[in-house]
Amino acid sequence: MKMYEEKWTAWLDGQLSGRELIEFESSLPDLAAAEAEKRNAQKLGAFLKKELGAQTLSNEEFFSHQLRERIARETDNRSTSRGTGSTWWTIPRLVWSGATALALFLIFSVAIMRQHQPGEQSDYLTQILNSKVDASANPNATISIFESRNDNKVTVLWTEGLQTLPADYAAK
Repeated sequence: MKMYEEKWTAWLDGQLSGRELIEFESSLPDLAAAEAEKRNAQKLGAFLKKELGAQTLSNEEFFSHQLRERIARETDNRSTSRGTGSTWWTIPRLVWSGATALALFLIFSVAIMRQHQPGEQSDYLTQILNSKVDASANPNATISIFESRNDNKVTVLWTEGLQTLPADYAAK
């Protein structure tokens, strides 16, 4: 069973016949208005065929037309490939950006090195105060006492190799 639109198009084109034609025309609510629309559609089709028909070209015109189309296509391809083919990172730009990055690195390195003079001690440097080991208890033992130079006055007692602190040793 054909859909209504298919039947309508076949009816406009004159492709319905016999029983299908009778059934379709009887299903139309206003046959006179449909006939008028059919005539208008046929007139429009004839007008469009007459006005929009393809021109027949002679062999020379057809060949010339093909050449013009090909030249236009190639010209468009070249102009678009130039625009999309080139990148922002060309060789000269890479060289300049590398030189700029190196210059910025050197400037920041010099600025940071000037802030810290090699002769002065860091705030984080500590001083070993004294070290005393009882060699009879453990010959590999070491005791180091560190005191920070900043205002917090932190003292750290570092012991290595001791199993216990000697009885005579007192942390101060």
